[in-house]
Parts: sequence; C-alpha cells; structure tokens
Amino acid sequence: MNRTALIVAHGQPSDPAPAAAELAALALRVADLLPGWEVRAATLAEPGALAAAAAAMPPGVVFPMFMAGGWFTRVAIPARLAEAGIAGWRVLEPFGCDVAVHDLARVVLAEAGGGDVVLAAHGSFKSSVPSDIARHVAGLIAGDRAGDRAGRVEVGFIDQTPQLASLTGFGAGSVCLPFFAAAGGHVTEDIPAALNEAGFQGRVLPPLGLDARVPELIARAIEAGREVCAVECRWRQPA
Repeated sequence: MNRTALIVAHGQPSDPAPAAAELAALALRVADLLPGWEVRAATLAEPGALAAAAAAMPPGVVFPMFMAGGWFTRVAIPARLAEAGIAGWRVLEPFGCDVAVHDLARVVLAEAGGGDVVLAAHGSFKSSVPSDIARHVAGLIAGDRAGDRAGRVEVGFIDQTPQLASLTGFGAGSVCLPFFAAAGGHVTEDIPAALNEAGFQGRVLPPLGLDARVPELIARAIEAGREVCAVECRWRQPA
C-alpha cells in the first residue's frame, strides 16, 4: 500500500477557505505523527479540491473527517474521484465511527466533571446512521455515569427529533458536548441557538473533533486502515 493519506471533510460551502485551512493544519499535525507518510487534506465544499489533491499523490487511503458513515462517505467521495478519472483510493471508516473516538467523548466528559449531559449531534431526516452513532455514544456515557455518578444523559439533534431545542430542564451543572468534527456553523450558531431556546444553563464544550488528542487518533486509524464501521450501521445505498 502506498503511504499516502487524504483527510476529507465536508467544509463550509458558504465560506470554504477557513474550514479548508483548518483541515490542512490538522493534516500537518497528523503527518507529524506518521513518519514516511504523505498526508494532505481537501474539503468537499471547495470545487475540485478533492480531485486535485488525490491526483497529486499516488493512490492511498481517504480518511473521512465525518461523524458517521453515510451518503457523503460511501457515495459522494468515491463518485467525485471516479468522475475525475482517479482510481485506486480506499475510503476508510469515518472519524465518528472509530471506537477510540467514542472513548475520547467519554474521557472528555469525565474530565468535565459530573452533572447532566447533552450530546449535541447533527442527525438526519434521510438516514438513521448519524443518530445510530450518536445514540451509541450517549449509551456509553450513560453507562459511565451509572450508580454513584448517575445523571441525565440525552442526545439532541439539529436535523431530526428529538431536537436540541426540545431538551429542557438542564441546569447550571450541565454539560453539552457537540459530537461534531469541526467548529462550523452548526457548532457556532445552530447549537447555541437551540440550547438557548431550550433554556440550557450549563457549559458548552468545544466540538469533539477539536480535542488535542484527535490527531493521534486519526494517525492510528490511518495506519490501521479500517474500512468497516465499528458500530453496526443500517445505512444502505438506495437501489
């Protein structure tokens, strides 16, 4: 296998440059942890960026910086490469499917202390997969808080029910962890607005994908080369 990796994220269609720069910086941090590898980045929001980056390297692995496997990771990325006549790249399981990422969410919340937890996720009205992953992680968190550390653990979504704005009753000791790969508009605008509508009084942590331990997790995932989601996903490509 060629020791080349391309980290791909959705990006910000309304303003692609800042998100692309952040992803490129992440790729540099991952490359520092993978001696002998060439690691680059591209967002789907930048026209032609994915094809250009893939064409500039020998075929290797694509690491999707997405929180769940679905249309973007299983259809859109391979289709864009195929349309550009680029072959030989393997698409790995996305960031949010990695059990090490699930464990990181648990560690981050343990470090944040006790209190009730809101796991804020994107969700989808078209597929159950994004909510499957988020609910799985919420279940792990709830298990960690059983017994003496028992507390309320809820998952709320932007794009499906239960929506974040409907999660009421979270007081000053509560914590919200955005189950997101980056700090785009959903994190900076939609989540605060929804929590405000719900009367949330606790702390909002940075999105999970910005944790300082993430580059190491990505480097390990790239070396492992996993192509199948570690959590059972019901998403299937429509016939």
